[in-house]
Amino acid sequence: MYYRRARIEGGTYFFTVVTCQRMHILCQPRNVALLKEVFVRVKTRHPFKVDAFVLLPEHLHCIWTLPEGDCDFSKRWRLIKAYFTRECNDAGAIAPSASRQKKKEQAIWQRRFWEHRIRDERDFNAHCDYIHYNPVKHGLVQAPREWPHSSIHRFIENGLCEPCWGTQTEMQFDVAVGSE
Repeated sequence: MYYRRARIEGGTYFFTVVTCQRMHILCQPRNVALLKEVFVRVKTRHPFKVDAFVLLPEHLHCIWTLPEGDCDFSKRWRLIKAYFTRECNDAGAIAPSASRQKKKEQAIWQRRFWEHRIRDERDFNAHCDYIHYNPVKHGLVQAPREWPHSSIHRFIENGLCEPCWGTQTEMQFDVAVGSE
């Protein structure tokens, strides 16, 4: 079956990217720094804006806006995944599983990613909320602001949300918001 991706030049997209076999490797300090470095490297050659972001142990969610005239988010993800994988493997930062050693694979990421084109401001806000609440949803923290690997801190700093956001009641999201 052929999966058809929505490609709008200059579009804004929500992404979910997951590690292979949901390995809990992304929040290790060395890998957090490496992922930041890789994002900067790719953004330098292929610009995009990161509107919202959260990094969890085995997956990440983010919203990107691409430049006008550009719709190639797949190339950016391919480069991010490749650079990260190469650097991790070169540094020996991730020990391959027995099944990966047998197949001589160096996979760190699931082969594909989930993307959703952001349609309007309401859709954008719902996906930002989903991103920022995700560490609470997964039981990693009690409040979104407690998670260090999130753009929630930038949102609070810029007055886009209150520091207590997401702490009063459990948040519910429409089934169409977010995917893992």
